Amino acid sequence: MISWGGQILTDAILATKGLTKAFRGFMAVQGVDLNIAQDSIHALIGPNGAGKTTCFNLLTKFLQPSGGIIHFAGQDITGLTPASVARLGMIRSFQISAVFSHLTALENVRIALQRARGGSFDFWRSDRVLRQYDDAALALLADVGLSDASEIQAGELSYGRKRALEIATTLALDPRMMLLDEPTAGMTEPDVVRIVELIRRIRKGRTILMVEHNLSVVAGLCDRITVLTRGKILAEGDYATVSAHPEVITAYLGTDHA
Repeated sequence: MISWGGQILTDAILATKGLTKAFRGFMAVQGVDLNIAQDSIHALIGPNGAGKTTCFNLLTKFLQPSGGIIHFAGQDITGLTPASVARLGMIRSFQISAVFSHLTALENVRIALQRARGGSFDFWRSDRVLRQYDDAALALLADVGLSDASEIQAGELSYGRKRALEIATTLALDPRMMLLDEPTAGMTEPDVVRIVELIRRIRKGRTILMVEHNLSVVAGLCDRITVLTRGKILAEGDYATVSAHPEVITAYLGTDHA
């Protein structure tokens, strides 16, 4: 439970109050109040320049807010570093796929699993020692549909499969909350369909917040959608609610939004 000034607001795992970010007088995010429910899929969407990525970077502490408060799992994280927030279990992906292209898919996931050994990633250890992580890594690859790619170098995978691999490495960190930044950006339509199905498949028992520009991607996938425009919340609710909102149609979808 998260409270502001002693008043219980929600059972959200992540919440903001008055979240604001100014860049030399330009208000990129203006007084945003978010409540992300535990075990839900929640999307931040909006047109280009709406403040989605800035808001995402504020939540994960890659930017410090100009004002407002951020709570995660009952703790005020407003002043924490990205590494501190990650240690609390809030793990993000990035819009540009971040995998080790010269390593195999299996090795990429294994590196993430090696976090269990603490500060050492055991790069100098024998291959035999590192193989203890293989079963768990293979299971994660199977979860994201990459069972056939375990011995393929990540750099040789298609863009969509690289994004699936990135989700596998994120899952390997055993996050309390996953934050996916534009998970379908730059993908072909078949890859978009596969990533949407993947997110739907891995959602059980997890909280997912995703930044997305495409409303059709989050339709039927997300429990709640927050629409941003000019750094402010324009509308919030399920897909039926936000897609029918007159201001959303005007600012985001245009007149032909069927």
